[in-house]
Parts: sequence; structure tokens; C-alpha cells
Amino acid sequence: MGAARRCQLLMALAALLVVLRGCAGQDVDGGGADSPEAASGPTAPMEEKERAALYAAIESFVGKGWNGSGLYPDPCGWSPIQGVSCDLFNGLWYPTSISIGPVLDNSLQCAPDARFSPQLFDLRRLRTLSFYSCFPASNPTAIPSASWEKLSGSLETLDFRTNPGLTGAIPASLGRLSALQSLVLVDNNLTGAIPAELGDLLKLRRLVVSGNNWLSGPIPATLGNDHRHDELLILDLSKNLLTGSLPSSLGGLRGLLKMDLSNNLLQGSIPPELGELKNLTLLDLRNNSLTGGVPPFVQSMASLQDLLLSNNPLGGSLPSSGWEKMSSNLATLDLSNVGLSGAIPESMAALTGLRFMALNHNHLTGPVPPALARMPRIAAMYLNGNNLTGALAFEAAFYERMGRRFASWDNPGLCYDVAAVDAAHAPAGVVVCKDLQEPARDGGEDEQEGRKPEASSSLVASSLACGISDASACGLWWSLLVVSGTVGSVLL
Repeated sequence: MGAARRCQLLMALAALLVVLRGCAGQDVDGGGADSPEAASGPTAPMEEKERAALYAAIESFVGKGWNGSGLYPDPCGWSPIQGVSCDLFNGLWYPTSISIGPVLDNSLQCAPDARFSPQLFDLRRLRTLSFYSCFPASNPTAIPSASWEKLSGSLETLDFRTNPGLTGAIPASLGRLSALQSLVLVDNNLTGAIPAELGDLLKLRRLVVSGNNWLSGPIPATLGNDHRHDELLILDLSKNLLTGSLPSSLGGLRGLLKMDLSNNLLQGSIPPELGELKNLTLLDLRNNSLTGGVPPFVQSMASLQDLLLSNNPLGGSLPSSGWEKMSSNLATLDLSNVGLSGAIPESMAALTGLRFMALNHNHLTGPVPPALARMPRIAAMYLNGNNLTGALAFEAAFYERMGRRFASWDNPGLCYDVAAVDAAHAPAGVVVCKDLQEPARDGGEDEQEGRKPEASSSLVASSLACGISDASACGLWWSLLVVSGTVGSVLL
């Protein structure tokens, strides 16, 4: 083939690519989205009853003055509604996502008398339904108990966040949403118990029912449904008034990554079945009434990054061995105010990935193992409020690096060697060893030795919205917040 012939073929191919690219850039109406033809052309093909149901459903939330057909004559085409998304099915457009709430300046926002419309359940292809700050306390509104079965084959995400006027019980009929993958009920005013029917949601990957002031009763054992196993990734039932014991069936959630049951009224011991959660990275049981000691099975949960058990009357002592099993992943260990007694085992120094250790406000006795200072990543260590004794044997560089993030005050028998540590970096609130043997001086205590520093152990959730609330949405999960050399407390 001659050079001229090859040149002609290349030019023809280039022309064809230009034509194909132009065709691909057109929308379903045949014109560009910004072209005059798009603004004045025909609407996207859509069933009229579907369009009417969309207008009626939104109007019931944003108010009767909203003129949907006038403002958005082509809601799935050239006049889209903020917060509404559509998808194409068999040549027709259907609304698949509705999000209402003050997220953006032009977002749909609920009227003071917002209500649920029956037409909402006529949107047959709806996959996502989200309400944020939609129902104020002045407009008490219950989640509808009927018609959810109409969305059973389509709805994948149902989200109610920050609705102080959302009252009443969680409808058992939500258990009919067989396609549901995410159920989020956060910071509302729901009452009653968590319905056992939620255990029927076998495709559920995220269940977040948190911060509902009057939600009470036990955790349903059905949430640990044996048929689910690997599906559920996030379980967050924190900040409610849940009572009773932890169901052993939760150990069947083999795929679980995050479990947050903190800030409830739960009692009893932590069931050993939870040790089967080999993928768990967060176990947060803070601020309950759990007993039975620190469960030894947690040491076999090698994926754990955050173990948070503070403010429970657990009692018992720290396991003397086995900490090396958690060495690489465990970053946060919060065992403050759990009634621990006995010694701090030197084997805890095997936690080479540990960044935050809180053992404060317990009944621990004996010396502080010097090896704890050699944990390579430790950034905060709280040992204050115990009965620890003897001389602290940490090097001066440790105190200098940690500052107020090392706390050992309120241990009457604890002291430090003034020859090894200069006064500028001495552990706050701890006396010099010789002063344990000397009578108190007249005129008050030394300023360094007598003052209790204002600092406390703390954990800060880095979630979005989440909280644990949010595996996908959040990235989560727990980190240290260091402000002016201290760690602020969120021990709720």
C-alpha cells in the first residue's frame, strides 16, 4: 500500500472518530445539555403517573406552594430537581433517589408542616430515600407503618438523620424491605424497642440506630441471623436506652467490621461468641453496666484496632499474657474506670502498634513496667487515679515527648528520680522519690508536686456523619486529638 493510500485511510479514520465523539456527547434528547435545543426540546420519556407521584411526594414535604410541574417540567431531563436522581429502565426514566434536607443552598427543604404522602410509595424504582433535618420538634411525625412492601424490591438505602420531630416506634414493616442494604436512624426522637423484624433484612450491610433519646428494650437476637453471616459490616446501636444483655447471636455476624453499642444501659458479661468476629476492627462498649472482667477472647481478635470498654463495672484484672496476638493492629485501648485491680503486666509492651492507652481511674497496684515506654508508636498513656507504687523508671526523653499526654498523678505511692529527670520534664503531679519518706513542708506543697494537671484520657470519633454510623460514609474511625498538649475528653 502506497504512502498516499495510507494517508487517505488515516484521514478517514480521524473523521469517523470525530463523528462518533459528537454522537456520544449528545444526551438522550439528541442535543447537548447546555444547547438551546435541550432547553426547549421534548421532555425525557417518563410515565405520567410516575411524574405526578414525584411531584406529589415532594410537595408533601416542602409545602403546597411548591409548583413542581411549573418549576421542573422535565425532572429527569433538562430541568432536574436538586436532590432527585433518575435512571433509565426499558426506555423510560424513573426517579431512583430522593434526598431532602439543607445539605446545599438549593437543596429541597422541608416545610414546618412536612408530612409523608401515599404517593411516595408509588415511585416503583426508588433506591435511595434520605431525610436530613426535615422534621422539627414542633412537627411530631411518625415513620409510616404501611406501604413499605411496595418498595421491597427496589429500596436499598433508607436514611433519617437529625429529625427531633421524628417520633413513635420504628415500624416492624421496615423488615419487608428485602433489598435494603443500609438503614440509618440517627439523632431522631424514636421510642419503643428495636423491632425483631429487622433481622429479616438479609442484604443489610449497615445498620445504624443511634442517638434516639427514648429507644429502649433489648437488642434483638434476630440481628445475629445465621443466614446473614458475611453481609452486615457495620452495627451501631449507640446512644440509646437499650437494656438487657448482649445477645450471643451477634457472634454469628462473621463479616462485621464495626460494632458500637456504647452509651446504653446494657448489663451482664460480654459473651465469648463475640470472639468469632475475626474481621472486627472496632469494638465499642463504653458507658454501659457490663460485668465479668475484660474477656480474654479479645486477645485472639487480631484485626481489632480500637478496643473501648471504659466506664463499665467489669472488675477483674488485666490478662498477664497474650497481648502479642494483638501487637500489629491494636491502636487504641481504653480500659479506664472499669474496676481493674492487680498489676499492669509487662507483657502489654508487646502492643507495638498501640498509640493510645487509658488505664486511668482503676484500682491497679504495683510498679509501672519500664518497658511500656518502649512501645514505638505510643502517643498517649493515662495511668492516673490508681494505687500504683514505686519509682517511675522512664527516661527523660519519654516525658519530654509525651508531655501532658502521659498522666500518672493520683497514685499516692508513685514517685520519680529527680537525678534522672530534670524539673522541666518531670511527670506532672508525681513527687520526687525522697519526698515519700519526708514529712510535708510547712507552707504548702511544691508547685510542681502539688498541682493536679488539667488533662484527661479521651477518644475522638473521626466519622462522618457516622458514626459508626457510616462504613461507607465514614472512613471512621478513632484517632487522637491533641490540643495544647492535652487530649480532650469525649468519654460520654
